[in-house]
Amino acid sequence: MEEKLRILLCEDDENLGMLLREYLQAKGFNAELCPDGEAGYKAFLKNKFDLCVLDVMMPKKDGFTLAQEIRAANAEIPIIFLTAKTLKEDIFEGFKIGADDYITKPFSMEELIFRIEAILRRVRGKKNKESNIYKIGRFTFDIQKQLLTIDGTQTKLTTKESELLGLLCAHANEILQRDFALKTIWIDDNYFNARSMDVYITKLRKHLKADENIEIINIHGKGYKLIIPDAE
Repeated sequence: MEEKLRILLCEDDENLGMLLREYLQAKGFNAELCPDGEAGYKAFLKNKFDLCVLDVMMPKKDGFTLAQEIRAANAEIPIIFLTAKTLKEDIFEGFKIGADDYITKPFSMEELIFRIEAILRRVRGKKNKESNIYKIGRFTFDIQKQLLTIDGTQTKLTTKESELLGLLCAHANEILQRDFALKTIWIDDNYFNARSMDVYITKLRKHLKADENIEIINIHGKGYKLIIPDAE
């Protein structure tokens, strides 16, 4: 029998914490609930976890501090922040620490599960391949060098093009949430940055048109999806 994936859940709202733990367990995860940051760090040191879900505002030790301590001990473990805060400074702080995702309360349980599963798929997918090199149909994409290559022809991408294509590749054949991409690359999901991202999506489509099997499609109200037929 396959071992359940372990999730460290830190939430100081007792009712919400219990609901989240029960829901995660019902979905097949082994979730350990901690009521504050100090308890969360002690649990992290005692047990092996596959992913952390951390509330930002907690007593004794806030989620940002806890995340920094967890990152110091394990630089690879995925972290999702839960918060009632909507200030862009707080969102920026979360991503600067190395958050894999950031969910603003209130949120649906289904959304949390979707984001957890998407992150875990990306983590598993990177274990057996170099995370800076992606195969996109007939293209090879080197994030570090910002090079897109097909049939010996290289295209040098801009930094923004490379960052956006990297996110699309990490979410290949899945929805790349629009707000997540904006906050990750542009920091702020305001109207002007959203329009800017649309322009970069158009540019990436032109770069990728040499392989007719590759598509970047709009998912109305949600984001974008990079379609790679042979991707796992």
